[in-house]
Amino acid sequence: MKDHEAKMPRMEDILSLPVQDPPYAEFSAAHLNWVKVEGGRQGGDDIALIPFARVDDFVKGESSNAECPARFRVESRRKRLEGSLNKPRVDGYLEYTLYWCSYGPEDYRDSESGIGENSSIKPASGKGSRPGRRHMMRGCLCHFTVKRLYNRPLLALIIFNQRNHVDKTGAPCHGVLDQEAVGTRAMYAPRISEELRQKVMSMLHVGISLDMIIQHHMEQVQRHGGPHNRDDFLTRNDVRNMERIIHKLSHELHANDKCSVMIWVQRHHKHVFHFQENSGSEPLILGIQSDWQLQKMLRYGHNASIAFHSAYNSKKFEFALCSLLVFDSSQNPIPIAWVITSSSPGPSTYKWMLTLVERIHQKDPRWRPCAILVDDPSVEASVIREAFQCRVLLSLWHVRRCWLKSLLKNCSNFDVQREMFKHVGRILYSSKSGQNVVDAAEEFMQIYVDQRAFLEHFRYKWLPKIELWVNCVRTLPVANQEPYASIEVYHLRLKSKVLNLLYANSHQRLDFLIHTLTTQFHSLYWFDQYIAETGHFEYLRDRYVSTNSWYQAVHIPDVDVLLHEENLEFAKVVSQADSTVEYTIWNPGSEFALCDCSWSRLGNICKHVIKVAIFCRSRQVARPLLAAQVYRQVLLSLLENMPDDPLVLEHAISHVTRLQQDIKSLEELSNSGLLQPLPTDTNFQMLDNLQPFPRFH
Repeated sequence: MKDHEAKMPRMEDILSLPVQDPPYAEFSAAHLNWVKVEGGRQGGDDIALIPFARVDDFVKGESSNAECPARFRVESRRKRLEGSLNKPRVDGYLEYTLYWCSYGPEDYRDSESGIGENSSIKPASGKGSRPGRRHMMRGCLCHFTVKRLYNRPLLALIIFNQRNHVDKTGAPCHGVLDQEAVGTRAMYAPRISEELRQKVMSMLHVGISLDMIIQHHMEQVQRHGGPHNRDDFLTRNDVRNMERIIHKLSHELHANDKCSVMIWVQRHHKHVFHFQENSGSEPLILGIQSDWQLQKMLRYGHNASIAFHSAYNSKKFEFALCSLLVFDSSQNPIPIAWVITSSSPGPSTYKWMLTLVERIHQKDPRWRPCAILVDDPSVEASVIREAFQCRVLLSLWHVRRCWLKSLLKNCSNFDVQREMFKHVGRILYSSKSGQNVVDAAEEFMQIYVDQRAFLEHFRYKWLPKIELWVNCVRTLPVANQEPYASIEVYHLRLKSKVLNLLYANSHQRLDFLIHTLTTQFHSLYWFDQYIAETGHFEYLRDRYVSTNSWYQAVHIPDVDVLLHEENLEFAKVVSQADSTVEYTIWNPGSEFALCDCSWSRLGNICKHVIKVAIFCRSRQVARPLLAAQVYRQVLLSLLENMPDDPLVLEHAISHVTRLQQDIKSLEELSNSGLLQPLPTDTNFQMLDNLQPFPRFH
């Protein structure tokens, strides 16, 4: 009687196999359930189905085998176009890639150990020498095939032809199980890791010499007791080769800028999460994110705020650059993605958001920010809410900085500067106070009619779009001003290291912007984080890191803040460098506060303004948003005109009591990140920016 053994599935049945998606950032063959197929060219081989988007994660995980660290190279690759086959096989492919362990398949162990004629013997496989790899070839037969299925393009069929790292005799040929490899580089991965390559390349980009890199690396190896992996065998030749690569790098890959960008995208497809060519109806959209930036987005973006920094189109450059920023534990900004478009921000330019979020969720399905800070009033908040599934807040750092810089340039009287700065800020909240925006702007220009230079700038640049900003303030909650300082630090660095170089470039090429962002500028932020995490090279810290007013404000003690709760027109902060010096902050607690310190007088957000804002909010003597101040004024005017009818008064008190409870609940939800976006039919003018009742003195 035949036993009831499970039959091996045939190749025709592969589409009925379960699709496996292990919940790890990287996974290997050990995390998958393999089945053997009967018949066909892959008869007897192990196969598994995974999402095609996770092929790179599988290759990385399989390369991290503890017993046989390896690196898989692409031995061959073929592609087909969709529609090229009339009757594709069930395992027919759109893409076919053969990955082979870098320690094989040729075997040069005998030829390298011999002398004379033995050194010219070719391997048994019949293949010729691989330049630059001969020293590492040890006959390893481990290899697998990946097919992007023709009938299911979102799936990848992995066919593991040989899962063990063995030579033709079946014996281990590298790794810890190979006795001949113990104590040599063959005991570890064949090449240095991508992490070490990123480290060395970044150090070279920021100007650290080859000798300093080697010395630092040797000190690190000695500190942990000698070599433990392939990275510990880093040589001067490795660093010199990377130095050579950097010297040969050029932004101009083609004489035509458009063709040059296309070549860059093809060469760096792993770092391009979204690309749309510029056509007659569609703008150019290029989304860039390195593996390192992806890691930082996962680490610092989860349950935290992500800020957008928009570099608008100008006469000098036709493209717009949007940077996505997260903040580390010291509140330093880290760019986690760049999006370059050929049109102003709008519905078409935010197609990349869903692509980016999908990429993040492939690594961590639970990832979710608590808020997105936007600095462009033309964005569609509903699109961002749908993509990121979180609150959308309006950031006024751009408006604040532009208006203050113009005032400092065009008005010489400090008292007039601070009054105008306070007044022009209130125009943004004119709709909340019941005033028409046109009337508010006209009133402002009549009061300060003698300040012609600023009014001309305001009338030409801001008046045409002031209603757009006012509508955005009416329909979106306004973010606290603490992150403004960090965003501003990023702005100063971007302008100094990238934009000024771009404007100085006579050709104004897009490929120059891409090259500068992804090499020198990316390396600056990698190096900042390396210094923060290890403490090495502190003396090389960039000055922009030390100007983070948000981080500096946290270290100012509360006793150094002098604020009279009866007079909230100004506050004072004692200098941390000289206790005999006090700085005055006018309009404290507002995002349009102004300080008389030297850093603020340059148009920047200083630590004194940030400290006073935090202090005011914690004491509830003032709120950091002008919207809340307008809200307080409305309540005061209501108290001055109490209804006479007792029945109306009693009814109003019950409504106010319930409203106060609702506001408290909303604030608790907001602080915990659980406040859901409002429906589109909600009256935003009534519900946005609700704050608890302030204390009256």
